[in-house]
Amino acid sequence: MGQVVFVMWRESVEALLVIGILHAWLSNNAEAKGGKRYLWGGVLAGLGIAGLLAVGFFEASEFLGNAQDYFQTGMVLIAAALIVQMVFWMRKHGRTLKKELESGLTANAKQQNWWGVFVLAALAVAREGSEAVVFLYGLIAGADSSTLLTMGGGAVLGLVLAIGTYWLLQVAGSAMGWRLFFKVSEVLLLLLASAMLVNGVDRLISMDVLPALVDPVWDSSALLDDSTQLGGLVAALTGYRAHPALMTLLVWLGFWGGVTVMLKRATPAPQKKAAQA
Repeated sequence: MGQVVFVMWRESVEALLVIGILHAWLSNNAEAKGGKRYLWGGVLAGLGIAGLLAVGFFEASEFLGNAQDYFQTGMVLIAAALIVQMVFWMRKHGRTLKKELESGLTANAKQQNWWGVFVLAALAVAREGSEAVVFLYGLIAGADSSTLLTMGGGAVLGLVLAIGTYWLLQVAGSAMGWRLFFKVSEVLLLLLASAMLVNGVDRLISMDVLPALVDPVWDSSALLDDSTQLGGLVAALTGYRAHPALMTLLVWLGFWGGVTVMLKRATPAPQKKAAQA
């Protein structure tokens, strides 16, 4: 349930961030008041697109029959890849997102063309909603009805927490709040991606697609057993295994090694101070 809460929290906050910037700009410009109905229309359209995608995933799962295990494993791995992609996208665009959105809105206001607002809102909600669908499908794949009910409650809780987080950040009124939020959630998202990758590798090993090599490499259940409530939560959020197979361990190490290298390359070099006259 913890993963579901976190996914819904993060995805909802990102969508709320875009919608909040759009709404604030429209509210502070008298000539842009007419754009609000396009904004909310775009939000509804984005929710509809995300909902259709969710139905499509579950229908495809039922249609696949015996191949369902492969489909579910593929969705888990795709979800992990999307999380990593999202982290790097936010690192690249997070600092200039507000400026880019407001620049586009100014151009729309001059032309009194608010379909751009509609499309932007729809894409923002559909993008975050569709990613949430993919992530959540990877998390709930194979879950029974009672687990699905619990995770449904977790999704609602994540949405409520997102609204509360956004409200607190708006009240704080400081750009530092958003920067801190994205730094912390970047680390949490990468931990979640590694956990989903490990889950996918474990599935592939159980289906004899990948060899275990050595199983297990060690037994750390005396320190933290991943079958307990606390250990299960740590495992779900980080990919920890008390009895890891060598293949799983190698993939996990490769993931963090690759992510570390890519993050260093993606981080802009600090600007040199101008020489004093």
